[in-house]
Order: sequence, then C-alpha cells, then structure tokens
Amino acid sequence: MQLPDPVDLSDLLEPFARRGIQLGLGRLLAALGEAGQPQLCFPAVQVAGTNGKGSICTMLGAMLQAAEIRTAIYRSPHLVSWCERLEVTGELISPGELRQALQNWQGLAAKHQLTPFELITGAAFSHCASAAIKLAVLEVGLGGRLDATTTHNNRSVLGIASIGLDHCEHLGNSLAAIAREKAGVFSPGAIAISGPQPEAVARVLEEQAAACNTQLRWVEPLSSEQPLALAGHWQRTNAAVALGMARALKEKGWLISDGAMAKGLSTARWPGRLQQLEWRGRKILLDGAHNPPAALALRQELSAQPRRWLLGIQRHKEGAAIVETLLAKGDQAWILALPNHPSWSAADLIAALPHRSEQIQQANSPLEGLEQLLKPGATPVIAGSLYLIATLGEYLK
Repeated sequence: MQLPDPVDLSDLLEPFARRGIQLGLGRLLAALGEAGQPQLCFPAVQVAGTNGKGSICTMLGAMLQAAEIRTAIYRSPHLVSWCERLEVTGELISPGELRQALQNWQGLAAKHQLTPFELITGAAFSHCASAAIKLAVLEVGLGGRLDATTTHNNRSVLGIASIGLDHCEHLGNSLAAIAREKAGVFSPGAIAISGPQPEAVARVLEEQAAACNTQLRWVEPLSSEQPLALAGHWQRTNAAVALGMARALKEKGWLISDGAMAKGLSTARWPGRLQQLEWRGRKILLDGAHNPPAALALRQELSAQPRRWLLGIQRHKEGAAIVETLLAKGDQAWILALPNHPSWSAADLIAALPHRSEQIQQANSPLEGLEQLLKPGATPVIAGSLYLIATLGEYLK
C-alpha cells in the first residue's frame, strides 16, 4: 500500500476518542500567540467539504510540487501512521521530526487544554515555519468555521469539496446547516472554488460568499480527455476544484505553468481511494467510503457483477444507509468491528435491514474477514471507513 510504518505517539497525543469533538478556535489561537504566530510565516490554501478533501489537497499539492514551490500538505485523518498527516516537499514528516514538533508543544497543549487535533495542527504550523515552507495546503478536519486549520489567517484561495450529510451531530441535520459550517472558511478577498453541489448547498455557498466578500467560482468536472492518476469518476470533479485553485494561485502571482498543473494531475497518488491491490493472489478493491454520498459514488463506479464486501463502519455513521447503498442482489458482506471505535455489528445491521439478513455476517477478526474475500467468484471490495483500511494495513502491506 506504500504507507509508512505506524508510529506510537501515545505519550504525546491522548486518544482522540477520550476527548471527543470540541470545535472552536480560541484555544489554538491563544497557543499560537504564545508560540510566536508560526502560521504567519507562510501563506496557505484550505479545502473544506464532506467527501474529496484529501484528493483535492493531494492533486493540488502534486501540481505545486511540479511547479517547484516548496509546499507542505496537512491532512486528516491518517491511515496507518501519524506521519501521513504532514507532507513537506513531497516527503512525509519523519517519526523523529513529528515527535520533536509535538514535544515542543506539550507545555502549550497543557496550558490551553488543546484537543489532540489542535495540538497536532499547531505543531504542524511550527514545523512548516521552521522548514521554510512557501505555501501550505490545509485539509479541514471537521466543518470549517470552527476547525483548527481555520486559525491560519492567510488563506486567499479556498476549495470546496462535495458537501453531503455527515457528522450531523456536530454540524447540523440539514444540507443547508452543514454547508453554512463549511462556508465558515470564507474570508474577505479570498477566491473559493467549488464543483457542482446540491441546490440547497449551492444557495448557502452563494449567500455566504456574498456576505463575506469572497469570490465564489463554479467549475465543472474535467473531461475524460484529461489524464488523471486517481481512479473514479468523482475524481474528475475533485480534479476540477484542484485545478481551479491552482489557476487562482497563478492569478495571485504564483508561478504555476500549465505543464506543472497537468503533471500534478497525472502523477498524484492517494492510497485507500478506489485503490486496486493484490493479496495472496486475489485482486481486491479498497475505498474508504464512510457515508451515504461516498457509498453511492462507489456503488456507481462498480459493475453489476456480484461482490464480496468487508465493511467496517463507525457507530455514529449512517451504517444502515451505507450498507443498503452498497449491497446489490447476490452480494455478501462481512462486518468487522473497528478497534478503539464503537462500530456497527452484523446484528445491528440485520435489525435495521431485515431484508438483507441473508447477505450480512460478522467477521470476528481482520484476518477472518480478509480470508472470506479470497474465495473464488464474486469480486472482493473493502470499504466503510478509512479506519478499516488502517486496521487491515499490516496484512495488506
């Protein structure tokens, strides 16, 4: 899977699940002030949305690197290693560098009661400053208006990925409410790029852009003639947003040639997204689809032939809707609990989808689940959560 080895940071980062989600900018802004405002040392672009943020960041980052701009990409979540969260000039931060950056922030984290995400965001800003980064690409963790990445106060180009219903417990129970939180990244004078959105989302984005004096530009999916390294028809929309952001940066004076843009789109690599690999001689498809819109996009990408699924879904996600979307007649699914995360079980899903009872079974271990995929016949697919792909990483590597 071309992923780094896991790194143990339990002595520096408390488990995310212990603290829970605590959105807000005040704690990190105060800590950044005491740290000397490292985020002021480099400008940034930021990508918000529900599905596709990481792909947009990866493609834009590849374009900037092709243009020989000293670039950092800050992502979340990671698959296997915390080091995946920060890429500097095409290389992931080393375990030693990451440990040192987090160690430097321990006092500030304790004083200001930073969440783990705030802590690693602040440490990443400091590392980027010391590494003399010229431009950072920031992926929003959750929402936008109150996300830790929004503490960066020089974000003149913004990307908006596809917006759908997800994290409703934190962002709101309607598309309009969620879109309003995502649009919280808008700022005066910025240029924001978005692909097609549901009508309710588009209306909110237009209203918020006008209120914030942000220039909102709409882009259409790239044609099939444009070579893309990332598979999946939805990546054509993500690529259009990344390309629109690169062009906006060029308007603002960054030297990014058309050749660098094309090279970035054709070389970007992003594991765990419609990724084909082979395990024990069996071809397997991986995709982190973890909400109904992502599940629908994955299902539309697949042919009608039967599938054998290995699924792991966090309990706060719409598990029944995800499974109902993914499973077709003749499919079989094994459900695997995600370590350290409350998860949907086969029994839970059967209770919610009794008409699927003959198609759903429980896998008692990662290896048992993977071995179910080896049987001849139906094509195997792993999906439901990036945490599932992380759990299986040591086997699939």
